[in-house]
Amino acid sequence: MTVSDLKPTLPIGLTSPTHKSSSGAGKPSTTPNIANVVLGNLHIKPWYPSFYPEDLIGGRKADWLYVCQWCFKYTHEIMKFSAHCKVCPLKANPPPGVLVYEKDDYSIYEIDGEEHKLYAQNLSLFAKLFLETKSVFFDASTFLYYILALKLPASESDGVNTDAEHRPQQVTGFFSKEKMSWDNNNLACLLIFPPFQRRGLGQILIGASYHLGRAEGRLGGPEKPLSTLGRKGYLTYWYGEIVRFIVNQPNRKTASVKEISESTWILAEDVVAALKEMNVLETRKTAAGNVVVNKRKVLDWAERNHIGLEPVVDEEAFVEEEEEAASEIADSEDMEE
Repeated sequence: MTVSDLKPTLPIGLTSPTHKSSSGAGKPSTTPNIANVVLGNLHIKPWYPSFYPEDLIGGRKADWLYVCQWCFKYTHEIMKFSAHCKVCPLKANPPPGVLVYEKDDYSIYEIDGEEHKLYAQNLSLFAKLFLETKSVFFDASTFLYYILALKLPASESDGVNTDAEHRPQQVTGFFSKEKMSWDNNNLACLLIFPPFQRRGLGQILIGASYHLGRAEGRLGGPEKPLSTLGRKGYLTYWYGEIVRFIVNQPNRKTASVKEISESTWILAEDVVAALKEMNVLETRKTAAGNVVVNKRKVLDWAERNHIGLEPVVDEEAFVEEEEEAASEIADSEDMEE
């Protein structure tokens, strides 16, 4: 595919297509510059424009863009697309990066944007087709990407690695975060691709972002402001974490926002935002000035809204601790030798 020579042609932040308003000021266009995109064998209608180079997609506006479902390389020529997909190295291998989570048929891989720059760029370009406000940066080196992959059933594996352990994996979405966030954010951007939405997969990625942030000692949350859909998804996660915390405190009638935040690693301001939506805050405060939560109201609210008590991610399914321990042991043995 011609994308292998992709280079930024404009300074970062100046690649957005624009249109002129009646006042003459340039404003970013929200009209898709690609009418149809094919991801593997999935036909998807883009929602927003992306910053694909015009000379590589066949013009300023393209009717069709073909994207490899394994590596996200792209072309506007179907024959090149078909030929590439048959030999793509990632078709018979897992996504690049390090496995950090594995549960049932889903896995999460951590990808360093510096180490896998072209993959990260291509993933970002594809994602922008479904994100209105996020910018795509050609310099992906300052970000980590967490890819949520689904093992395909044998019937969809095209004869490649059909045993349970080595089936091809379809990327269904991802989240990214800055390696160094001055605001202590644990997530910069999250997207579940349209064909895989409404399956609760976004909750898995949100849960993973908090688990990984806690492992780093990073008390934070998502980059703000959140979109309407983003806020809805986060409120759902915060509701569940708050309810599970309350259920695990059977001998207490109240709990403070500070206690909930320290236990769940959700920022106090986000805990308060969720509790306000639930309408379960007490008017009184503790002697230390902490906001008080009425447990009975929380449990009643959870029952009315069918909040599940099972965590969205399995803490034991994260594997990074095991890999770090094994690496430390190996380093120790090398030093002894």
